Amino acid sequence: MTFSRRVTVTGAAVFALAGAASVLAPTAAAAPPTAAAAYNGACGSGYSVVNSAPVANEGTVFLTYSPSARANCVVTIRNNPGSSRYMSAVLSTGRGADFRTSRDEGYYTRYAGPVYLTGTSGACVSWFGEIDGQVGGKNNTNCGQN
Repeated sequence: MTFSRRVTVTGAAVFALAGAASVLAPTAAAAPPTAAAAYNGACGSGYSVVNSAPVANEGTVFLTYSPSARANCVVTIRNNPGSSRYMSAVLSTGRGADFRTSRDEGYYTRYAGPVYLTGTSGACVSWFGEIDGQVGGKNNTNCGQN
């Protein structure tokens, strides 16, 4: 076997071993998905979650309702509390002259809100949450079943 053949055979063996090693080598485990935020009871006793929406991968916005108070409440909760970030919680109902809105916004470490609107029984509500420019929520939902 000449020198050039030995190099070719040796090179082919090295590539075959490298290919096998890459197939057999353990791959880096993908990061586990971030757990969605759970409702934290910020709206108070008597309020139950009636709807929710993700705020991208940052958190969850919750719409709650209290039959005794005849009121809705919204709170936006981060998946991973930490340093303060811009957040908001917005709740609105009605149109035109009947339009009402309640809003909380600022830099928070855990959640924005709670914000309340009373007299929403039987009315559609729009509700949103924002975390660092990522928005979640819904327009005109829970009509008559707040």
